[in-house]
Amino acid sequence: MFTAVTHTVMIVDKTASNYGPVIMDWDKLRIFHAVADAGSLTHAGNTLHLSQSAVSRQIRALEEMLNATLFHRHARGLMLTEQGELLHDATRVMARRLDAAAARIRDSEEEVFGELRVTTTTGFGCLFLAPRLPALYAKYPGLKIDLILDERVLDLPMREADLAIRMKEPSQADLIRKRLMTVRMRLYASPEYLKKNGTPERMSDMSSHRLICQNAMSPQVSAGAILIQELLSYELPSLLTINNYFGVLQAVLSNLGIGVLPDYLVDDFPQLVRVLPDTESSDVPVFLAYPEELRQTKRVQAFRDFVVSELATHRQRLRDSGHDI
Repeated sequence: MFTAVTHTVMIVDKTASNYGPVIMDWDKLRIFHAVADAGSLTHAGNTLHLSQSAVSRQIRALEEMLNATLFHRHARGLMLTEQGELLHDATRVMARRLDAAAARIRDSEEEVFGELRVTTTTGFGCLFLAPRLPALYAKYPGLKIDLILDERVLDLPMREADLAIRMKEPSQADLIRKRLMTVRMRLYASPEYLKKNGTPERMSDMSSHRLICQNAMSPQVSAGAILIQELLSYELPSLLTINNYFGVLQAVLSNLGIGVLPDYLVDDFPQLVRVLPDTESSDVPVFLAYPEELRQTKRVQAFRDFVVSELATHRQRLRDSGHDI
């Protein structure tokens, strides 16, 4: 969040006839950002500990300074205009960079705290990472993790996130990357489903079962899409497609059919029964990556070490239980 200091920001207005700079009060930008996030003068005022009238005056002054309308005013709140969206994009970037800078300045050898924006896929984030976060918070209660679950690859150098866990090696430059593990997509079902519908012994037996999977054309790892395409080449009587592995898992646990799921689930969901053990995808590498500039940031180091430790424990449990890894 912006700190309450008074300063000025110079923006060159290329729409003006003289292309002169527009000098904006830093406090007005801070207040505008809060209003844009809240969508309400009252809520922004509560956050900033200012009256609604004070917030309104600052927004009007900023609009007059820019000679632009920044908000559409409706009975149910405020909506950004096109010009407002442009300014909000700028203040959002500024806020993130300020938060990151403040956290890095405060970092000390004894403490790990501050916001950490972590992005990963919906499946890995929901099914593996989130259930393990209590242990991280117990060790570092001052951490504030913003977990961004998205199949889209966010731009780390542009600070859309601080750290990423992805199912492919990042191609962006100036990133530190570490290979964490290898995943394979396999077929799983619940004991109840198999008891009622029988267990397939060969691929052709899938013609008697409902397949639960992601759509082969949806954003996902290519190895999983290839396995799904192979399974769909058989005449399936019924099909359920869901756009992430969390949904596929819930459908499998609800005894709906046989699902294509990542093998890391077997540790946390031991009731799953592997079907057609010779059928699986090729290896899917899992990488952790973050910008070079965050190398010495202690909250990044703490999160990286935590994930590496949790994966080592996960692999050891699988070995002890006799699972193929």
